[in-house]
Parts: sequence; structure tokens; C-alpha cells
Amino acid sequence: WSLCIISTPLIHWTSRSKQSAPARDQFQEELVIRPLHSGDIYASFQFRTLWDIDFLQERQKVSHYRLFPKSLGQVLSKFSVRELHISFTQGFWRTMQWGQPFIPSPPGAELWVWFHDTVSDVDGNWKELTNVLSGIFCASLNFIDLTNTVQPSASFKPLGLGNATDHRFLRYATLPREIVCTENLTPWKKLLPCGSKAGLSVLLKSEKLFHSSFHSQAVHIRPVCQDEQCTSKAWELRQTLNVVFDLYTSSQGKKEWSLFKMFSRTLTEACPLATSSKIYVDITDNPELNPVTPLLSQAVVLGDRRTYSVFDLTRAETFGQLCSLNLLLRWKGDSDMLRPLLHAERYVAGFGLQTGEIHTVIYNNHPYRAFPVLLMDSVPWYLQLYIHTLTVTSKSRDNKPSYIHYQPAKDRHRPHLLEMLIQLPPHSMTEVTVQFERALLKWTEYTPDPNHGFYVGSSVVSALVPSMVAMNTNFTQDQPLFSSFVPVKEESSYFVRVYTEPLLVNLPTPDFSMPYNVICLTCTVVAVGYGSFYNLLTRTFQVDEPSLPLEKRLANLIRRIRGVPLLA
Repeated sequence: WSLCIISTPLIHWTSRSKQSAPARDQFQEELVIRPLHSGDIYASFQFRTLWDIDFLQERQKVSHYRLFPKSLGQVLSKFSVRELHISFTQGFWRTMQWGQPFIPSPPGAELWVWFHDTVSDVDGNWKELTNVLSGIFCASLNFIDLTNTVQPSASFKPLGLGNATDHRFLRYATLPREIVCTENLTPWKKLLPCGSKAGLSVLLKSEKLFHSSFHSQAVHIRPVCQDEQCTSKAWELRQTLNVVFDLYTSSQGKKEWSLFKMFSRTLTEACPLATSSKIYVDITDNPELNPVTPLLSQAVVLGDRRTYSVFDLTRAETFGQLCSLNLLLRWKGDSDMLRPLLHAERYVAGFGLQTGEIHTVIYNNHPYRAFPVLLMDSVPWYLQLYIHTLTVTSKSRDNKPSYIHYQPAKDRHRPHLLEMLIQLPPHSMTEVTVQFERALLKWTEYTPDPNHGFYVGSSVVSALVPSMVAMNTNFTQDQPLFSSFVPVKEESSYFVRVYTEPLLVNLPTPDFSMPYNVICLTCTVVAVGYGSFYNLLTRTFQVDEPSLPLEKRLANLIRRIRGVPLLA
């Protein structure tokens, strides 16, 4: 109890001192907990740092950093970055079981960047930027080069200010085999103003986060407006972390969760530097929640109206007399889930190691509305696409795309890029197929485990999906972070981006054991032949004197003991 009395004034004193000196940046943190239809539980962290600065005028003059990380600020200035989006994901998001995530991401690492239109050498900046980000996040981003980088023409528009249409300043790349581990989480947490010492970030315990079905951490940097009229502009750094805990491995099959069961920790205070620190618990399906809070909030997220219990961590009464907050969530029946209106999957068909076929299946689950989707595929150069075999079918009929952009690959220089605008009929399944031929690589281009296969990045499906309920188009600073990442411009639809599974393709692989056998045999022959010849040339021969018979040696041994002269 005494600790509560001491720590609470410190938080208020910090906030008063912060208000007395006008600060040009602010920090917000937020946690959303949502029970899933499968019995698992979804936790989404969002940390937002807003930097009140004119990014166009002062981009090269900023030298003082308060809440915004200096390492990222210097990257933005040096490489003339307008928008940066990077994510590291372990696992695959199961859309039909879990619904749509707040911010989607593909398995592995994904990086897409918009550069300023003043950059003359975009490829040079892109290469240096990936090397720098590789060091900041302790990842393998330095393996991104021109062989796995594309320039989408329509799929990745800026999410912040500006409506850039010149895709020459856009670069997109994925590393589907990137493994996410603690070494990636630690530098991500160090970018937060409070690190992992206070606030919601104390829950980010690596042993628990990586013992889950799905884990994704991301960094999004973009210029945004601070009001509806956009009279003032700012840089927004949004750090997100999404995790899904499995029902059976984490909760022993019981639909009962708590903060301590999920993260092995409880909350004792908000981040002192945060202007807002809240926890939203989804209670739309009436689960049993303890403790109960009178603060409720309704939000329309991804076309679905949800009700949330809100816990404000900046209030001392939120933590109670024990000065600790441990939310307990329990439900018995299956929770109702709005079936995702857009879903996609992809697989490889065919037999043998010469040819194959890529199938991409897109589902429109809306009962009566048709809508267009934008499909983007980036295929490595060693899968040689036969673009004349491209077919699009919906309900067993040909579905001609209204827009196609195809950039063929160049061997060892760039991948294939295919973008299509397809109209999805209501309540339909649309299948896109294209045939390919596998190339034979040089023996130095194979991975250390070539028989494991080669990964192909996820397809990206972007669409404005019709909404069942009216979306909120009003811009307010008080709206939750999880519902404000993608701006809503019309009430009848919302933006959705869906990623398919990455592909694992086998290529013709030579027998690497044969060179090993040849090397071993050659080395053996050389060692035996040269060794024998060398010994003959360098060895010295000496004539050994004939040794005495055994009886004389025994007699000499006895005579030596008795002190008698030895026999000759």
C-alpha cells in the first residue's frame, strides 16, 4: 500500500512537468485482448509516438530527440525516407479460425519503403537502408537485394500523407524464411520511450511471446495529420506486436485467461511518459471479466461493431489496493465470430522437378455484394513463369481481369512481378493459376540444405470490402489506436490486406555427395602416394647391430646385479 502512495505522485509529477514545458512529441500505449472463436486468445499491443515536426522543411535540421528514437530519426533523414513499414512474423495467421487481424503481416520479414521524390539513386538508398535496418533490428535484412525486390504499381499506396503515384520511389521485399527470435524483440523494445521497465511493455516477456501459435512485431513510420483539416503535420512511429496464445499449450484446454497466465506478469503502473495508457478487453460475446470496469467503448473495426471494457492505467484506482492489475477472462460457450468476407490461400500443384503450377484461391464470402481485389505476386527468377498459361476462373467461368501489370524476371537480377485487378462475384471462389518451369541453379547458388526446398513469398490481396455496418469516418485524436491505423474515407467499405501462405518449392538438386566422395578419394590417394614417396626421400637408414641371444641377456642381467663383468 505504501508503494502505491509513493509511485502515484511520481507519475502525476512527471505529467505536470511535461505539461509545463511544451513538448513537440507525445506517446500513447494500448493493449487489446480479444477472445477468439477457436478458444485461443489474441493480444495486440500498439505503441504510438507522435513527433510534431514539419518533415518536409526540417527533415535535415533535426538534432534533438526526446521520445522519438534517434536511430530511426537519423535513418529517415539520411536516406530520405517518406514511409517505412517493416514486420517480423513467426507463424501464419489463420483467418478462418481467428478472423481478421488489426494489422496483417506475412510470415517471415517484410519491408516496404516510400522514398522522397528528390532521391536520384533509389536502388543505392534501398541497399544501404536494408543494411542499416539489419543492424538496428538484428535481422537478416542484408540479404535483400535486387533479386528479391519489386516495385509494385498499385498494391502498396502510402498510408500517410500524400498520394504518391510514381512507383519508381517504392521498394518492396520479403524474406519468407526469416526466423524471429529474442534477438529481434530486444532492439524493438529499446525503441520504446520506457523500454521494458514500465507500462504495457513489461508484459513483453520473450519466453511467453515465443511460446505461442502466432507472433508478429512491426514498425510503421509515416507522416500524418494532427487534425481533420490537416493544419499541422507530424511523424508517426507506430510499434505493433500481435500474439495469439494457444488454448491447449498455454491454458490446458480451459477457456480461462489472465494477464499472468499469458505473460507471467501483472501491471503495476503506466509508462510515466505516456499521455494515454489503456487496455481494451472485447466483451461483445459477454465473457466473465474480473475486475469489472464501468468504462465501456464501442468501435467499428473491420466491418464489425464490437464492445470493449476499458482500463485506464493512468488512474490509480485501476490497480486497486494491491497496486497490481491482473485481468481474468473466462467464457464457456463458443464466441460468435463474423465470418471474414475476404480470404485467400495458395498452393503448388504438379509432379516432378521440371514443371509445376501455382494456384491462388480467393474467397468472397459476402452473400450479395461483388467487389474488386488487387492481387500481387512476386515470384523468384528461378521459377520461370509461362504467362500465356495464366487463367482466372470464378464459378467455373472465365473471369477476365480489368487490369494486368506484369514485369518479367531477369535471371539473377530481378523476380517476376504480377499485379491484377479482379472482380469477385458474391459468395464465390476465384482461382488464379499459372504454370512455371524450374531452373537449374549453379552449384554455388544452392542453400546449405537444398533438399529442404526454396521459399516463395506470400501473395498479397488488397481490397475495399463492403461493410455490414456503417464505418466511422470522423477523425478524432481520442479514437483507439487499433481502429485508426488505416484511415476510413467512406462508411460503406473498409480496407483489408490479406496474405496467403508462403510456398515451399523443390528445385532440381544435384547429388552433393558425389563431389564429397571424389574429394575424399582424391585426398586419400594423394596422402598415401605422396606420403610414402616423401618418407622414402627423407628417411635415414642405419645398420642395426645383432642383438645377444636371450640366455646371454638373462646372464648379463644376473651378473649386473651381482657386480660381475658382463659377457661379451
